[in-house]
Amino acid sequence: MPADRLHLVRHGEVHNPRRVLYGRLPGYRLSDDGRSMAHAAAAHIQHLDRPVTGLYASPLQRAQESAEPFTELFGLDPVTEDRVIEPTNVFEGQRMTRALRNPVNWFHLRDPDLPSWGEPYRAVVARMDAAMRDAWNAAASGDVVLVSHQLPIWITHLAVEGERLRHDPRRRRCALSSVTSFELSGDRWREVSYVEPASTAGAVDVGAV
Repeated sequence: MPADRLHLVRHGEVHNPRRVLYGRLPGYRLSDDGRSMAHAAAAHIQHLDRPVTGLYASPLQRAQESAEPFTELFGLDPVTEDRVIEPTNVFEGQRMTRALRNPVNWFHLRDPDLPSWGEPYRAVVARMDAAMRDAWNAAASGDVVLVSHQLPIWITHLAVEGERLRHDPRRRRCALSSVTSFELSGDRWREVSYVEPASTAGAVDVGAV
């Protein structure tokens, strides 16, 4: 028997005093509040009183640190899963408001359907789906947790719901340390819940587009 439920957990708040789009840049760790958020996400899943038998995390520091509370509560060592990483982004290291005012960057905005500024949405969907299925099938039973990032989680939601992949990044329903849960019915994913266990009031959340 494979897993029973799969939880996509977003990382907590990142220490980002310059408020840049950090994307895949190294060295972006969780803030103190971000660590509290990550603990809230893990505690929420623990309170579901469902066995967790698999833990996977993006290789980026903020995701690895967000997996630590799951290790503490469930005794699982996280498996680094490259396929749930943040997408590439030509605006990495810049502040988005400034980047959009620079005519040099306008060429990168030519095709929002792709999108032209980073990894194609369909490529993100494909790698996320493959990672989710492999994690699902690797579990003998119980639930599986994958710690990932806002865009991969949100684009997975859109794909599962059959919605258009092009979207306004400002309107994503994927808060810091949120938990989006799925079950596999036959060969199709079904979203079963979305929860925001952590308080994000006043949080800085400008890391990716």
